[in-house]
Amino acid sequence: MFISNAYANAAGAPAGGGTMELIFMLVIFGLIFYFMIFRPQSKRVKEHKNLMSSLSKGDEVLTSGGILGKIAKISDDNDYVLLTINETSEITIKKDYIAAVLPKGSIKSL
Repeated sequence: MFISNAYANAAGAPAGGGTMELIFMLVIFGLIFYFMIFRPQSKRVKEHKNLMSSLSKGDEVLTSGGILGKIAKISDDNDYVLLTINETSEITIKKDYIAAVLPKGSIKSL
């Protein structure tokens, strides 16, 4: 408003070109996005799918809610798991909420 147009244009704007720098920066940001966000996330998803396919009756598992239990039954549609927490308590959870498979005897050692 108070600066004349000629003075404002001459101060900081580069003189033409600039498309190669823009393309180069976009490529760099794309690579950063791929290596820091997309690739690690797809690796975690692949590991979780392998974990879900390897579950079997008798495995001791840890749920994402922090519950330790032993798999008593896997449902026919393969989406739900019946966990035995102790001799009298059983719960049914969705298979996706299993976070880790524990070594045999982990529950008794606690």
